[in-house]
Amino acid sequence: MTVQHRRRTGTLTALLATALLASTAPALAAPAATGGHGGTDRAELRRALRAVVADGIPGAVAEVRDEHGVWRGTAGVEDLRTGRQPSADDRFRAGSVTKSLVATVVLQLVAEKRVGLDDPVDRSLPGVIPAGRHGKQITVRQLLHHTSGLPDYTNALLKSIGGDLGALRTRHWTPRELIALALTEKSPFEPGEKGRWEYSNTNYVVLGLLVERLTGHSLGQEIDRRVVRPLHLKNTYVPSGTRLAGHHLHGYERFPRPTAPYTDITEYDADVFRGPGNIVSDAHDLNTFYRALGDGRLLPAGLNKEMRTLTPDGGDRKGRFYGLGLEGNTGICADGALMLGHTGSVPGYATFSFGTADGRRQVTLALGSDPDITKNDKAGADAFRFLGTALCGKNGK
Repeated sequence: MTVQHRRRTGTLTALLATALLASTAPALAAPAATGGHGGTDRAELRRALRAVVADGIPGAVAEVRDEHGVWRGTAGVEDLRTGRQPSADDRFRAGSVTKSLVATVVLQLVAEKRVGLDDPVDRSLPGVIPAGRHGKQITVRQLLHHTSGLPDYTNALLKSIGGDLGALRTRHWTPRELIALALTEKSPFEPGEKGRWEYSNTNYVVLGLLVERLTGHSLGQEIDRRVVRPLHLKNTYVPSGTRLAGHHLHGYERFPRPTAPYTDITEYDADVFRGPGNIVSDAHDLNTFYRALGDGRLLPAGLNKEMRTLTPDGGDRKGRFYGLGLEGNTGICADGALMLGHTGSVPGYATFSFGTADGRRQVTLALGSDPDITKNDKAGADAFRFLGTALCGKNGK
């Protein structure tokens, strides 16, 4: 697996640090696993998960579902301070996996005819995007699909905090402030420009505001009402403060220098990613969500098809595709099989949640540090090898 195959969409944290991983890896604990009795080699899953941690990730949790059952595994430590081992149902910040839940809520509102996919967003949110920045042309579909041409606010955010991840603990940003940050940057292309696509977290900040305007409730309340409660998800929520509830995988990064020890960055105001990446969840819940999405339990058939209509990302992102809040990837398995789901990247965490197009196999993997922040390409490649082991059988890379 090459580094190019590993690179994920929406990697805010790649912009927030340039540190190299220090050579000393955290203590390695044997992974725990439950369930499963054949199919994907469970022993190989354990070895693959150990490898991710051995290459410098403090802790990892995973759940694999296949035709032979459910395997749940952990490796490393949940908390470097206490040495506590992770639990397979530990919560974590799921980053841009949030986009799939937000897109689901928006498409439910489309089904209720409260907004149209091709409506200009300015119709519901007048003036949020200035007319001079194509505010009257950008549509709901373009926001969902990352074809709006809105610049990603994370570039300006990096400048505003001087690359100091610690600032996330004390600073608060409103959605409109994040949009304003984005608009200090140049637009990469015109809305809907043919053949152009560029991932922008700003799109989902705007969509979060759209949900709140149309429903009169917070984005977190609507995700809870429309997704979490109907699916009986027990560990998924939108945090209202800096702390995570219950047992959770701690998130770590090395800053301000490459040689610095890991700093616990678990606690920070998630509103800096409000819409594009503020969900907290666990591996079981994310697999349950994507299974329900694939089974058509959350959206009417026509809108489910719209969500799964993928177009190539283009550029150097070979084998990468995007629908409406849903990623496709043909680079995980050697045979080029299409996998559907999403990746997530926020300070302290990296999340991968994918399944085969027919829903027969699923995997969610969460790491307690982001290999893109620390430039830990080996751990990142190991993570993709774990995905391949879970999803591809003998074809896994």
